[in-house]
Amino acid sequence: MSRHGANGFSTADKSDDEATQQDYQLTLVKDRIYTRERNITMKSSTKDQVKGKFHEVKGKVKEIAGKLSGKSKLEAKGKDEKIAGAVQDKIGQVKKVVGK
Repeated sequence: MSRHGANGFSTADKSDDEATQQDYQLTLVKDRIYTRERNITMKSSTKDQVKGKFHEVKGKVKEIAGKLSGKSKLEAKGKDEKIAGAVQDKIGQVKKVVGK
């Protein structure tokens, strides 16, 4: 008779106590990993800075693409997005200084 533990491996060669202990340890490890993943959050100031930098880069790419393709609307949209990203980045910096 073979018994399968929580990890799916056969525990026929182990006593029931050892298999139960191994299953319990595996459960503890899974819970610990889940807990760590669940508690990872970014502060709003950091989120603003990351989003701001992203939009600055995205705007710069659009601006360059507009210049290379001769599309002035795309270039203008890129400049606008780059400025908006810089503003959002500054907001994040201010929040960090203020402590939010």
